[in-house]
Amino acid sequence: MSGEQERSDAAAPISWEALAAELAATREAAERGGTEDSGTWDAVAAELAARVADRPVDEPFVPPLPSAPEEDDEPPVEDPTPPDVPAGEPAPDDEPEEPLEALELLGPEELRGGLEALLFVMSDPVDEQTLASALRCGPDQVREGLTELAADYDRRRAGIILRRVGEGWRLYTRDEHAGVVERFLVDGQKSRLTQAALETLAVIAYRQPVTRARIAAIRGVGVDGVMRTLLGRGLVHEVGTDPDSGGGLYGTTPLFLERIGLTSLADLPELAPLLPETSTMLDEHPDS
Repeated sequence: MSGEQERSDAAAPISWEALAAELAATREAAERGGTEDSGTWDAVAAELAARVADRPVDEPFVPPLPSAPEEDDEPPVEDPTPPDVPAGEPAPDDEPEEPLEALELLGPEELRGGLEALLFVMSDPVDEQTLASALRCGPDQVREGLTELAADYDRRRAGIILRRVGEGWRLYTRDEHAGVVERFLVDGQKSRLTQAALETLAVIAYRQPVTRARIAAIRGVGVDGVMRTLLGRGLVHEVGTDPDSGGGLYGTTPLFLERIGLTSLADLPELAPLLPETSTMLDEHPDS
């Protein structure tokens, strides 16, 4: 067998059926001739081993495993700026806070005057932090000023005292002057109402609930002083808040009905007969 033929046979694919037939024929020939030799089978086995060794084996494809990240590698830093914010502009949450106003150290006279003014206009006890915010000073200075102010009222036996109530402070009249205050209030209740007070009371009685602004518009003059008188005598009181303007709504009290001898507001006389005639109004106000 030539070299080219041997290379052709070696490269040819193995036919297992042909190999089995060749082995069977060789075995039968050896048995018939009585010349069965183990060397023959050794040669056949060697030929088979050579062919199998020369045939390439198709190995299955194994994808490469991902390499583990090195310990020194750091994850990429993500941009914390929201996507809807242009580059270079701060995010809404990163807006700089407004600087707090610097606290001032007030002088003794300025602190005393500021505290007295604030306490005078407060109808309820006010805490130290609120006073400090209004005066732009520290709470410790306010606390010290309140203590000195209360001590000064007691030392001078002033008509008012400064008292701590709960967490706040409030001005009160001194107990030894209670008789004077009571006499003033009782005598004031006995005095007659002015014409302006009666007109304001009539507007409230017929138009309630009504705001101060509406009362002033109907009367054509300011009514703050008159309203204080009516509130102090207990003839009117605040009954709610106007949803449009936010101002207080006022109405009459049961004391008002008791003073005029009525059982309810439905017993008020009709307003129309009390109004002047149109001709009379034109004579008095020709330009209207």
